[in-house]
Amino acid sequence: MALGLLRRRRSRSAPGAAPDLSLPLPAGAGAYGCEVVDPTGQPLGGAEVTVTALDSHRVAARGTTDPYGLFMAALPPGSYSVMVAAEGLTPVRDNVDIATGAALPPARVALLPARQLELPPPGTWLFDPPHTAIRFIAKHVGMAHVHGRFTRFTGGIRITPDMGDSQVSMRIDAASITTGNRTRDNHLRSADFLDVERYPYIDFTSTRFVYRGGSRWTLNGTLTMHGTSRSVGLDTTYLGTVNGGYEQELRCAALAKAELHREDFTLNWRSMLARGIAVVGPTVQLELDVQAMYRTPETPTPPE
Repeated sequence: MALGLLRRRRSRSAPGAAPDLSLPLPAGAGAYGCEVVDPTGQPLGGAEVTVTALDSHRVAARGTTDPYGLFMAALPPGSYSVMVAAEGLTPVRDNVDIATGAALPPARVALLPARQLELPPPGTWLFDPPHTAIRFIAKHVGMAHVHGRFTRFTGGIRITPDMGDSQVSMRIDAASITTGNRTRDNHLRSADFLDVERYPYIDFTSTRFVYRGGSRWTLNGTLTMHGTSRSVGLDTTYLGTVNGGYEQELRCAALAKAELHREDFTLNWRSMLARGIAVVGPTVQLELDVQAMYRTPETPTPPE
């Protein structure tokens, strides 16, 4: 069912009351509407609303609130789960029943600040290769997506008392790229792409951690690949700290994502396409799933 933010009419009732929303309903449909507010009670635009049918578990409607915090959708009759989420805030989930020809009174959904996980203690943390993955996804021209990863890398995190001043560094062995196809992997290592003989390493060095709320951070830094350096921002979710693994080391974990444009690193997509070289698309989705171990004299060497 298509999502529509259709005709809205603000109520003239007391301040703080839910707005009066009206929606022309298709035959046989009902409607769901909500007004989303932030922790201060102000309308929250851009909140993500997902409506899922309880019987089939299929998404029936998905969208974002408008600048006034409003969302509406026409739905077939049935029972639904509604989840409202926004960056840095705790998601809210509720169940609703939709009846034919009926529009439920708009629900007022207040999102509260997300609980901030305890940050890792200051010190040096080393990436644990067996529990860390560097993955990428690229669209193959004329075909499906190509999934790959790099298997050899080193690096770590230096956590400071002020988290914003902490630093991350990573060095990736460019020749360790693998996509599950030997011919394609050799081509990616060649001068047409990574040119690993001239540029054997891909390096990242952070410049600043920027807090985004909840467990979200942006990790700003410099990525050097194929002899070219560019500023990048990694959208990072901190997953917490735990005692576990080999010898019960103290570990922290995070998931970081970014979109890279290959031509920013002089990998000329248009030139290769004109030469008839089968290439992946001009953008690459990068994902780092990281575990790091606290480095102390008692910390054991990461297993091979």
